[in-house]
Amino acid sequence: MRYSSIDSKLFIENRARFKKEMKPNSVAIFFSNDRLPRNADGTLGFWQNTDLFYLSGIDQEETILVMFPDCPNEDFREMLFIRETNETISIWEGQKLSKDQAEKNSGIRNIHWGNKWESLFPIVMNLAKNCYLNLNEHDRFVTTLQYADLRYALQIKERFPLHHYERSAPIMHALRSIKSAPEIELMKHACGITAKAWDRVLRFIKPGVNEYEIEAEIIHEFIRNGSRGHAYDPIIASGKNACVLHYVQNDQICKDGDMILMDFGAEYANYASDMTRCAPVNGRFTKRQKQVYNAVLKIFYAASNLLKPGTILKDYQDAVGAMMEKELADLGLLTMDEIRNQNPASLAYKKYFMHGISHYLGLDVHDLGSRYQPMQENNVFTVEPGIYILEEDLGIRIESDFLVTNGAAINLMPSIIEADEIEDIMNA
Repeated sequence: MRYSSIDSKLFIENRARFKKEMKPNSVAIFFSNDRLPRNADGTLGFWQNTDLFYLSGIDQEETILVMFPDCPNEDFREMLFIRETNETISIWEGQKLSKDQAEKNSGIRNIHWGNKWESLFPIVMNLAKNCYLNLNEHDRFVTTLQYADLRYALQIKERFPLHHYERSAPIMHALRSIKSAPEIELMKHACGITAKAWDRVLRFIKPGVNEYEIEAEIIHEFIRNGSRGHAYDPIIASGKNACVLHYVQNDQICKDGDMILMDFGAEYANYASDMTRCAPVNGRFTKRQKQVYNAVLKIFYAASNLLKPGTILKDYQDAVGAMMEKELADLGLLTMDEIRNQNPASLAYKKYFMHGISHYLGLDVHDLGSRYQPMQENNVFTVEPGIYILEEDLGIRIESDFLVTNGAAINLMPSIIEADEIEDIMNA
């Protein structure tokens, strides 16, 4: 692992919080993600199931976690099944976790090799009345792939049809949305790496470089600081490319006079960061570019001040929308008549700001949490206003990550953001 060892107390406490939400006489089962095929004999890089990691701290494939808090057999109350290293694995892939290492990482005493799963699992199920199964119930998740959790859930329900089945996802959404002190520190570290990459590229950008060269500078800084890499596909969008919200080709030349929008974030210890910054390719904002940039920055500051416990996300979005209307009118992009006569189902500002202002952040970039519940202390949200003017080949978005507190929200990623500071660094 590239990251420093995490105290197992975090995962012990996470499991304890989950167990409090379980019905009596229940077992909960969590599976690691598959190692997905690429082509021929190649595979994609392994990324752990974030729910499993949250509860166990195990960052390895072929892992199964079982929790049965009131099982009459104490040995079955917590079990972890891990992949055993054999001679072939040792030569071709290297050593996997030993049982002692898995216990140290997770705080679980009963560690078994994966080949014990088939013999022990039926015994556990026969002692339980209810079974909690975990699926990816993120409301933005759409796939036709039968991923590991779904495949195992179908197999278990077919094999044990008379049990009562419960959903783990609602519990995980509630628990994971509230960040503990160790999690906040890990996220600060991820944000710090991302901020270093922003400082690096500010000194690198100039007319004639390719977008992918900037991406290369970013990944260099990530890896040299212990990150495994990007928390999500980076967006390096110069000129009109910045008006494509999920532009990831990153293959165009950065031209003199254009702005460049960069949306990237380092992953550290499985935790994500998420930043968007913009800069003039030649190091100097035009009058219009600075005008639009400062309008977005103004909304960025105002929106971050609305992150408070009790705030409803819909109300928050509406408040930011009202701010955006004013700024767009001042920029000459909307008229007051257009705003007064707008269709409530198709708000006028959405022509230039078509995405949400914030999302949960944590182990996943779009982390677990309910958009219908009030904000709570120790939620982490992005704040990311933007203005996209396709007819001017200009897109501006500014984004940082904020911790909700009982006072002012805390910016976990403080970095250069003022237009004059950007120019000073680029022209130093």
